[in-house]
Amino acid sequence: MPARSIGTGTLSFGMVSIPIRMYAAGESASAVSFNLLHAKCKSRLKQQYVCPKDNEIVPRDAMVKGYEFSKEQYVAFTEEELKAMAQEAQKAIEITEFVPASTVDPVYFDGAYYLGPDKGGEKAYRLLNEAMKQTGRSALAKWAARGKQYLVLIRPVAKGLVMQQLLYADEVRPFSEVPVDDAEVKDQSEAILAKLRFAVATSTTAEEALRVLPALRPDLVIAPEGDVSRLRDEGPANLRVMVMNRDMEESPEELIAEVLRSVRRR
Repeated sequence: MPARSIGTGTLSFGMVSIPIRMYAAGESASAVSFNLLHAKCKSRLKQQYVCPKDNEIVPRDAMVKGYEFSKEQYVAFTEEELKAMAQEAQKAIEITEFVPASTVDPVYFDGAYYLGPDKGGEKAYRLLNEAMKQTGRSALAKWAARGKQYLVLIRPVAKGLVMQQLLYADEVRPFSEVPVDDAEVKDQSEAILAKLRFAVATSTTAEEALRVLPALRPDLVIAPEGDVSRLRDEGPANLRVMVMNRDMEESPEELIAEVLRSVRRR
């Protein structure tokens, strides 16, 4: 089923303006929702707002929105003031600069939308997509919607464009807040073992595990018994050749043990 457009607009930079249609990149999975009931009679409960100072229920027409500028101190705003402060929605997605695709850390990624060409914009849309892919660039842009100014990243994918909504710097926590203990790898054997364990965890056969050995131990070869003599005669002087036995053929973990033993013997 073709995706349904959720809005139209233009993608603009300089004197260029490309008509586009916006599509949701994802959809919420249907989930079971529950309501709160009164255990006694099974009636659905209603939410009410209570003023703790006056100890009374406050109806909606007596509510105003306020900003807490200090603990328990607020400044109230009327609906007119809130509307005046709200960012006016814009149909134009204004590109401000093109940057290398790797410049923006994915930790800043928020929601995503697909952008498709609208009538009359097909050629310019495809040219922009191709130019961005060939140069390895993405585009930083500004977009206003739902009363807020958004920073977005336009990036090329396959034959189209994705608009990636970005978080601002003050909305992303630094990794320095995550407690991480310092740990040093004490010798080479532990480093090789860690890499081999990862390789074997993603491998299903000893043959696949063997493919990572040249990068980890260029001086070590594990070969069938018939090739051992030839490799020792023809290989470099420092080459270590080990015989692949049945255990190694059937168990990638045996490769780990043997390589680790060879490292410790060095």
